[in-house]
Amino acid sequence: MKFQYGAFKCSIGSRTKGYMEKMNAIVYTAYGPPEVAHLMEVPKPIPKDNEILVRVHSATVNRTDCGFRSAEYFISRFWTGILRPKQPILGCEFAGVIEEIGKDVTTFRIGDKVFGFNDKTFGGHGEYLTITETDAVTTMPDNLSFDEAAALTEGGHYALCDIKAAKVERDQNVLVNGATGAIGSAAVQLLRHFGAKITAVCNTKNTALVKSLGADVVIDYERQDFTKTNAKFDFIFDAVGKSSFGKCKPLLTEKGIYISTEFGENAENIFFALTTPLLGGKKLLFPLPTIHKEDVIFLKGLVEKGEFKPLIDRKYPLDQIVQAYQYVETGQKTGNVVIKVVEED
Repeated sequence: MKFQYGAFKCSIGSRTKGYMEKMNAIVYTAYGPPEVAHLMEVPKPIPKDNEILVRVHSATVNRTDCGFRSAEYFISRFWTGILRPKQPILGCEFAGVIEEIGKDVTTFRIGDKVFGFNDKTFGGHGEYLTITETDAVTTMPDNLSFDEAAALTEGGHYALCDIKAAKVERDQNVLVNGATGAIGSAAVQLLRHFGAKITAVCNTKNTALVKSLGADVVIDYERQDFTKTNAKFDFIFDAVGKSSFGKCKPLLTEKGIYISTEFGENAENIFFALTTPLLGGKKLLFPLPTIHKEDVIFLKGLVEKGEFKPLIDRKYPLDQIVQAYQYVETGQKTGNVVIKVVEED
């Protein structure tokens, strides 16, 4: 059995008889700094019966990839491997074209443009990846490029998960600290969709940008300490993890909720998440992020309606992924950092 996609031809029979095609991918075999990631030639994956094979056009480098690569939080190794990585190719966000489908796949076809999020087996930092058709993947919105589609899900699903956990309602006052990162910029747009009144915190150069995303009030942290404001908030979302529950507690309403994307100093956010809900009143929540196909479809729908669009800061070719990691880890990016796996896009 053979199929053809463009100029690419593949004989499935030859692959199953022992011939192993190769691809380029960024591989890391030990935890550590960006330099542990190397461009290598590795076997091209073969989809299982319920999987699709995606030719990756664009991916991202994001906080999820950085966290798993560095294993700065030892707890992450319970997912990725205690001593060494179980999945040597990172890249949880991707966009590309389906080149092969398993025999049981019914919802996709060869040639479909797709995007998604894969924090189970990753693979976006390679030329091909496989993912189960029922996982967090769907067809691309027609109004986005591969680069934009690849940057839709990491910040989007983290923000969506925390907004849902806080049970944000229309006209509630919400503060987003770190409104220009991938998560923060997604949070502002999602909160606008849900009808919240948004106060966003960012640096001087991005105040106009954040206003355009939907913030009602913008606080420039280079000129004002947002924790000194007199306003009260039903929900404070620290999308960069640079504040604390203690500093933000005076800003919360009587039943206000604080959520951070980081563990906090000495992992204090885990402790507060276990204790504050028992006390009534103001509380800290620390929801574990999850993503499902329905979430990806929801984000796609917002894009198609013009209510959500990911910000892109910089783009790097696959062989410059170390530089991309280094830039992301400065903490100064605005939105997302894209990896161009196919340069002609």
